[in-house]
Amino acid sequence: MQEKLRAMPKEHQPLTPKGPDPKWRYMWRVGPRPSKTRFQELNSEPVIPEGFPEWKETMDSWGYKMISAIEAVAEMAAIGFGLPKDAFTSLMKQGPHLLAPTGSDLKRYGQEGTVFAGYHYDLNFLTIHGRSRFPGLNIWLRNGQKIEVKVPIGCLLIQTGKQIEWLTAGECTAGMHEVVVTKRTINAIKLASEQNRSLWRVSSTLFAHIASDAVLKPLGHFAESPLAIKYPSICTGEFVEQELSVINLKGNKGES
Repeated sequence: MQEKLRAMPKEHQPLTPKGPDPKWRYMWRVGPRPSKTRFQELNSEPVIPEGFPEWKETMDSWGYKMISAIEAVAEMAAIGFGLPKDAFTSLMKQGPHLLAPTGSDLKRYGQEGTVFAGYHYDLNFLTIHGRSRFPGLNIWLRNGQKIEVKVPIGCLLIQTGKQIEWLTAGECTAGMHEVVVTKRTINAIKLASEQNRSLWRVSSTLFAHIASDAVLKPLGHFAESPLAIKYPSICTGEFVEQELSVINLKGNKGES
């Protein structure tokens, strides 16, 4: 990955993190889970923090709205790709969807160049978020060009993850992105300070997943693609566990 980054033109290179991400994130599981699954850990019950009586209602209310938006887009994408309307949404049923509100303290970590999320792709199906309070999200186009994202007020942003790349044999590639403090972030911090507003950068990200026990493989005519060989049939839960293991987010089965 680092060799690939060094080969990029300077203006399109991502910033390299210098230690752990200085952000706060809470993962809340949204929607029903399967009664029987081979992947219990990925489908465990959500944890409700003490002291927030309205927590479940608030999180589920927003989470279900986000999933509904993802399902509408997934149906349109399926139709556009010449697949049955429910090609994607049928695989999403009882998926381990995660609403992940994310906070970054720009009062403490507001220096230009600070990395809140290093250059990466998402391992899930589709990722959706509302407009963050502060700018800072960069994405990379297929041609390698780096672009700073601007989400209009009232709009949601959807990014492609690795699971839709698998289902379309690479027709949709998982989008590379990063979250960093940019010049635009600095300007927004100054304005918020003058207006006595909070300097926490908050984003309401939801990671929509294909169900853990569903099979991940190129769908319909994508199975005939010359690239299909790169996307062998695999159980989605196994794929997720492999990805988590590579980035050290999965414990060993032998650990207590």
